[in-house]
Amino acid sequence: MVHLQTALDALTHWADNWQLSISINKCCVLYVGKVSHHVDVCLAGTSMPVAAHTRDLGIIVTNDLSPSHHIAVIVAQAHKRAGAILCDFSSRDTCLLMRAFLVYVRPVVEYSSIIWSPATIHNIDSLESVQHRFTKRLPGLNNLNYYDRLQSLNVPTLELYNLCAVFWCYRVVFGLAYVHVNEFFEFSPCQNTRGHKYKLFKCQTACVRSDFFCERVVNVWNSA
Repeated sequence: MVHLQTALDALTHWADNWQLSISINKCCVLYVGKVSHHVDVCLAGTSMPVAAHTRDLGIIVTNDLSPSHHIAVIVAQAHKRAGAILCDFSSRDTCLLMRAFLVYVRPVVEYSSIIWSPATIHNIDSLESVQHRFTKRLPGLNNLNYYDRLQSLNVPTLELYNLCAVFWCYRVVFGLAYVHVNEFFEFSPCQNTRGHKYKLFKCQTACVRSDFFCERVVNVWNSA
């Protein structure tokens, strides 16, 4: 905490020298994991409040690093947008309505999905309910089951987040991303198993790190 307070003091000094204001009301302290006690941290002479969750670059980060809270928020927002499309568009053309859904709703539930991609059935079903409900209300498709509706519309499910995670894992492993592979993964010392030769080591952890990207993707990557 001493290093953090020193860094905040340096930030305050730099802002004063350049006559820049700091939005203190947008700042807070987020403790990740179990913390026995909280230390008072100040920014520009103001004590920073301790928060259970905060938004960072559009992603809601909680103190247990679980994506559930972020998923609940974006699902509610996506349902509102999907409902607005069905109410505000006078046209009942299925192609037009689906195009509007892909443009205005899908980005809400796909933004930075690699970071918060769901690992539990509850969160996966919650995300999938957005597209499930919208396609159910499209003209001529309400009598079809969900997967038949998607096939008729030529639209994939929202459950393909694991494939996106594998894609980014591939980029990190083979040096196609602006991060070093050793910062995220450790190659497995045992290569006498079936499959590809780039198996990753799976750490046994019960801490909040288990919800992090580099922990969730290992099983999917190794089984690919």
